[in-house]
Amino acid sequence: MTDTVIRLAAPKDGGQVAAIYAPFVTDTVVSFELTPPDAEEMMRRITGTMEQYPWLVCERAGELLGYANASQHRTRSAYQWSVDTAIYTGPACRRSGLGRALYTSLLGVLTLQGFYNAYAGVTLPNPASVGLHEAMGFEPVGVYRHVGFKMGRWLDVGWWQLSLLPRTDPAAAPRPLSEVSRGDLFQSCLTEGLKYLRL
Repeated sequence: MTDTVIRLAAPKDGGQVAAIYAPFVTDTVVSFELTPPDAEEMMRRITGTMEQYPWLVCERAGELLGYANASQHRTRSAYQWSVDTAIYTGPACRRSGLGRALYTSLLGVLTLQGFYNAYAGVTLPNPASVGLHEAMGFEPVGVYRHVGFKMGRWLDVGWWQLSLLPRTDPAAAPRPLSEVSRGDLFQSCLTEGLKYLRL
């Protein structure tokens, strides 16, 4: 495991990230996208969010095993302390602790930045994803009924919430990823997740 790292994604990862994500688009209802994004589009998504929101990958010997990222929860300013999260792992890494490893690092970085809430949407039913989120401390907050249509059926999406920090008044604006990623605490967040890997 010494050659396994969790690190910030880079534009060069677009191809491997796209390959991990594509089966979730084409073969499942986990993602509500209908056409898998290509490497160039994934590169744009990575670079487009990384000023403010973390996108992490787990890499071993040059191969990406999975990724986790955060994104803007809503566009209006009062939502700025909340993020949406997502995580995807390759098929060979299921039940290896990879999901918990990536989420541990991602949530640590978000806390370091000063975000207060993390939200995750899960297409139902999905016991594995629900189990992971609840093991990480997320709590169910509601269900969007029949909110999406894919593969010939209407689908529900459940929403889970995790409180990252105690509420303060007033709340300082979250720090940009570019600001926190230069410190030792950031590196500690990345390495903290590795202890959960069983690869």
